[in-house]
Amino acid sequence: MIINHPLLGPRDAAEFVYLGDASLIDRPDGEQDGAAAAFHTYQYLRDNPAGPHEELWFHEQGDRSWLVVTRDTTTHEITHVRLARDVARERGRGQ
Repeated sequence: MIINHPLLGPRDAAEFVYLGDASLIDRPDGEQDGAAAAFHTYQYLRDNPAGPHEELWFHEQGDRSWLVVTRDTTTHEITHVRLARDVARERGRGQ
């Protein structure tokens, strides 16, 4: 499988480590009401979709960047790759 890195171009998936659902970017605020329930959901409840899914990948054998990869879980086709920091900024989680 080839991951088209936004900065480095096409790279073999063997250079990366899969880290799970990209919803992990949306960590709950521990200071808000209901934080315990929000963290339980954040840490333990995951979707297992068949079809397009956003995933976190870490470029371990390269520039050590975090990526959000949109991959079809039934065909493994990758349709979109973005830097995780850009996704976090779009969602209001980064600086």
